[in-house]
Amino acid sequence: MTPALGTAASLAPLAAAQAQTGEQLVWRHGLSLFGELKYPADFKRFDYVNPDAPKGGTARMISLGTFDNFNIVVMYVKGNIAAAAMTVYESLMSRAQDEVSTEYGLLAEAAAYPDDYSWVVYRLRKEARWHDGKPVTPEDVIFSLDVLKKNSPFYGSYYRHVVKAEKIGDQEIKFTFDGPGNRELPHIVGELLVLPKHWWEGTDAQGRKRDVTATSLEPPLGSSPYRIKEFVPGRSIKVERVKDYWGANLPVRIGQNNFDELQFEYFRDNLVALEAFKADQADWINENSAKQWATAYEFPAIADKRVIKHEFPIRDSGRMQAFVFNLRRPQFQDARLRRAFNYAFDFEEMNKQLFFGIYKRINSYFEGTELACSGLPKGLELQILEGMRDKVPPEVFTTVYQNPVGGNPENVRANLREATKLLKEAGYEIKDRKLVDPAGKPVAIELMVQDPSSERIVLFYKPSLERLGVTVTVRQVDNVQYEQRVRTFDYDMITDVWGQSLSPGNEQRDFWGSKAADEQGSKNTAGIKNPAIDELIEKIIFARDRATLEAATHALDRVLLWNFYVVPQFTYPFARSARWDRFSHFEPFPKYASTGWPSLWWYDADKAAKVKRS
Repeated sequence: MTPALGTAASLAPLAAAQAQTGEQLVWRHGLSLFGELKYPADFKRFDYVNPDAPKGGTARMISLGTFDNFNIVVMYVKGNIAAAAMTVYESLMSRAQDEVSTEYGLLAEAAAYPDDYSWVVYRLRKEARWHDGKPVTPEDVIFSLDVLKKNSPFYGSYYRHVVKAEKIGDQEIKFTFDGPGNRELPHIVGELLVLPKHWWEGTDAQGRKRDVTATSLEPPLGSSPYRIKEFVPGRSIKVERVKDYWGANLPVRIGQNNFDELQFEYFRDNLVALEAFKADQADWINENSAKQWATAYEFPAIADKRVIKHEFPIRDSGRMQAFVFNLRRPQFQDARLRRAFNYAFDFEEMNKQLFFGIYKRINSYFEGTELACSGLPKGLELQILEGMRDKVPPEVFTTVYQNPVGGNPENVRANLREATKLLKEAGYEIKDRKLVDPAGKPVAIELMVQDPSSERIVLFYKPSLERLGVTVTVRQVDNVQYEQRVRTFDYDMITDVWGQSLSPGNEQRDFWGSKAADEQGSKNTAGIKNPAIDELIEKIIFARDRATLEAATHALDRVLLWNFYVVPQFTYPFARSARWDRFSHFEPFPKYASTGWPSLWWYDADKAAKVKRS
């Protein structure tokens, strides 16, 4: 345990807190899921920041799509959240970007919890303030947890084990859990974004009572280094640095958030966005298209190094990106059909034709991390799986999962033969050159996409499915319609992405849990309802040590793969970006920061003088 924090002035609320909990509180300045904290209680700053970074300048960024909402409470169920909406709020704790899974005090100065993890107490900083000057209070924290759990499927799942939040001192809030043993719960409570209760329960400039359950374009009150300055609905947002920001000298804030302004310009199309970047209408662009990265960045500013292309290694997360079956549709109930769809996907040829061969096929729901399963199960993982042998596919124990390999005519024909064999075993047959199910109904699907770059991928996939006799429709819809249809599970197949941290936990329920399958707006877009998967999720959440966590995650990965809920796509271990060379960052760059943009960068006046804005 880390040393206790506190002064004589804090002894009264501390005594009150101890009376409420019945235990001696040991205050921690930081939390780590596994292992020791890197930074001691008296640390001054993170090692990866420049404490003397100059403040000033503007960072202009690109966002794709549109926005009609600043209210993060309903962002998973209503409207299109603005990119800047998250920048105005703060959480109880702040993540360190040079450690795997640790966080240190932000709005809260310390936390305390017992050895069985059955509750946690957070102590707020007395100096924490909203932008209107009012203090951040325990009432704000309790209000935030309540409205997020009630109105957000994601947060409802994420914090489902937090059954009570109560004020137990002037600055202390106790969160009680529904049982002991969930070591992640104190940690994820620290991630809670805190909203101003007094503001949300007040009235707007027109005297109308605010509604936390509705979308809103009223700039929200926050407590962070930034606040919304001005915006054009659906097109642009500008946020400004708060000059008298209360937390400017906190160890978790020193050397960060250096820009005076952040600008977010919205574009409906990534090709148009790239042209705007080339014309110096934005400072930074993230590039997700391998084709554009390879072919579209040949322009004078690149040649004379006024624009810098950079690939940042991604070490802080894994991912699954895939074509997703909506299991709520009866036609996708048979795993053999889903597996046949995987055999029809010629990734190798698509990678060559569309992506210059740079991508790697995804073979895990935790691709890119040590949590990805490999080989056959053994040791603790095998013990876990043996306890549910009758609930999981037999291949889990006998066969190493591998995606089919295409790339040449022989492999493609062999894969289609295997797909046809699987379909025949499942009772499907060809009639009038169309695949029909055992009831004689033609197999027809709609592949829904929201942008041209996604459309070209599904258009490549479409002919292969048609060779199996499947009737395929590709439908591109606008962002608003796409978001609404995904939230309400109104699709046959879509492409989805699940990001995975290095310490998975409660979010897995929202990804794959049975309860989330019926909650609109959840990330269980596949509609998975599988008791074995639910059981494995619980083993991950209640893992007592890193070895158990890894074993349970390997088992979950393996069971997900062998149920063929998705057709895995591809990944790339770097974040691709280009920037006009007006900015600097501290060295060495933190291992788990990816690009670190914009929080770890600053406006470099000397560089900017050489690269004048258009």
